[in-house]
Amino acid sequence: MKRPEPSLDKLHMLDERGSRRYLYPAEVSGRFSNLRPLVFAILIAVYVSLPWITVGGQPAVFIDIAARRFFLFGRTFNAQDLYLAFFILTGVGFLLILAAALFGRVWCGWACPQTVFLEGIFRRIERLIEGPASHRQALARGPLTVEKILRKLLLHTVYLLLSYVLAHLLLAYFVSAAQLLRMIKEGPKAHLSTFLWGVGITVALYWNFFWFREQLCLIVCPYGRLQSVMQDRDTIVIGYDKRRGEPRGKVKQEGVGDCVDCRRCVAVCPTDIDIRNGLQMECIGCAGCIDACDEIMVKLGRKKGLIRYDSERALTTGTRKFLRPRMYLYSALGALGLTVATTLFVRHTAFESNFLHARGASYVLDGELVRNQLLVHLINKNATPSVLSLQSLAVEPMTLIIPLPEVPLDSLASIEVPVIASLPRASYRPGMRVSLQVFDRTSQTDRVIDVAFMGPNTEPTSGVPTR
Repeated sequence: MKRPEPSLDKLHMLDERGSRRYLYPAEVSGRFSNLRPLVFAILIAVYVSLPWITVGGQPAVFIDIAARRFFLFGRTFNAQDLYLAFFILTGVGFLLILAAALFGRVWCGWACPQTVFLEGIFRRIERLIEGPASHRQALARGPLTVEKILRKLLLHTVYLLLSYVLAHLLLAYFVSAAQLLRMIKEGPKAHLSTFLWGVGITVALYWNFFWFREQLCLIVCPYGRLQSVMQDRDTIVIGYDKRRGEPRGKVKQEGVGDCVDCRRCVAVCPTDIDIRNGLQMECIGCAGCIDACDEIMVKLGRKKGLIRYDSERALTTGTRKFLRPRMYLYSALGALGLTVATTLFVRHTAFESNFLHARGASYVLDGELVRNQLLVHLINKNATPSVLSLQSLAVEPMTLIIPLPEVPLDSLASIEVPVIASLPRASYRPGMRVSLQVFDRTSQTDRVIDVAFMGPNTEPTSGVPTR
């Protein structure tokens, strides 16, 4: 039975009843298809290595949700630093929008984790075990034989093992690699919740990479669904040159274009569309159809580029317009978010210190002295334990009593240190402040903090006398 031609009326991976047809994209070789595995290998290496690389005694990326602490390339953050994520996500988000406006779904086809792992690992294993696309289709439609059982059993065993490994690599970002190895050694009973998370993620990854596949890009992913809003006629996308290719015909037929209607571009498409029908939502920008068409053009002795990266305007009129107003807007917003995030990241201190008044009366009168009960709130944001030193910067006649001048703190531990500030009542003036210096021995950094010194007004009855 001949397969129906892809059209713009419905998703082509759906049959007449609306059920999903399993896709078997053919293999293709060419400049883009040869470059993508290298890009995938680099991205996978980065993903795998980040939890294992240590910076400052901690993993390069460690999101410890249970302890509400986060380690990022040698910097330590706590829950109060979560606002930084807004600026990071804003900057990255607008840069992705800029990339979509400039080059369409280049992220989807070249860097999205779904594409990287599906095309870079799972489909390669599928081709290695079951053979090329024609063999895989014949095996799926054929009767249940010993060969089919063995091949399917081997394929799904490898898929499950890979999903198990990827699930644990993901867990390493949240429990640290060293802790994860210890948990695996101690067994599921000792760490049941982590084990169940690992099982759940393994099942989800297995189901996604075996069955769901391109449907994640077409149905679930919001970035893919918003592509039409981000793009315009000048966005560089993968397109078919109708002026050169139409009308389609046989190789030696007179009066026809360069397209010989071999449908090789459809056979290699991972979402099973015909790019000759124009840009479609299902296209993820993998460039497989470019390599497939170029391969045919070379065999026919014709010029490459019948299908190529180009803008819709250039494909129809031959003119290109790279820079336009939205480019400046997206660039400015993305740069603003990343600049703010980078600035806050660089200026992030190794400790937090806040000087504030203790609960209760703002001041007390003790004879001829005015006293303020103060608190110094300290948080050690180093990745290791540290000692914070408190030193008075008060100018006579003001005096400070610091009961705990040396404060040892574990990483991300906090403490409130009481401080008593005293001043002769006759020396008090509105607007006076209490200052002290906090010094961190680990980072060898210090900070001066101050707070308003509260005292009586001109009224002699002001304040809370103790006698």
